[in-house]
Amino acid sequence: MTSLGVSVEDQAGVRRVVLDRPDKRNALTIAMYAAMADAIASAAADDVGALLIAARGDTFTAGNDLRDFLEQPPHGDDAPVSRFLTGLVTTDVPIVAAVRGAAVGIGTTMLLHCDVVLASPTAKFKVPFVDLGLVPEAGSSVLLARRIGRARAGAALYLGETIGADQACADGLVTKLVADDVLDAEAEAAARAIAAKPRQAVRETKRLVNHDRDAILAAMAREGTAFRARLASDEARTAMSAFFTRGARG
Repeated sequence: MTSLGVSVEDQAGVRRVVLDRPDKRNALTIAMYAAMADAIASAAADDVGALLIAARGDTFTAGNDLRDFLEQPPHGDDAPVSRFLTGLVTTDVPIVAAVRGAAVGIGTTMLLHCDVVLASPTAKFKVPFVDLGLVPEAGSSVLLARRIGRARAGAALYLGETIGADQACADGLVTKLVADDVLDAEAEAAARAIAAKPRQAVRETKRLVNHDRDAILAAMAREGTAFRARLASDEARTAMSAFFTRGARG
């Protein structure tokens, strides 16, 4: 099923959630967040063995569609983006991600909640929240430094440095690099392999690995409060206006 920029399909125990807005570099809209949130939230009840998050085209995602985001800013825990992020943290279904090209903002931070991340050599990871007058989200204020170290996280968050595929793999942000032409097939194979294993043992293992879910949800709540305040600030509006101006100039 394809809905408003996201296609969702179940096959062989795997739920494929594919960002399908390649003409807009898979920039995420509120409707796309809602579709992804629903797909994740219902996975366990639908007896899905593994979730596979992928994207069509040569960009994983350019992050939020800023115009859409500013027109419909998130408010509260029932906002689609909040439901999506909470779903990533709380689902007991393992998540495999396939990343090619740019993974910007939430395109990178969502991967911190995935269990297996395969990426092509074209993958590039960037978290430009500060550049836009914002703050990190998706628990990344805690998880990014935990995953790649505080020094590397500082370069990514404060300096806005892009993390290339090789460095992301070395840092543990990515499980394995895979040739671009076989990325989708390998990610599908990994998801099917997980889905074929004893279902409850897999889910209990994920619960044990994610024993600190409450702490991550608390971090996300702190980030959400700060993010919403920053989104309404003059500083953020100025930064985003400059972004739109640069985009208009090409």
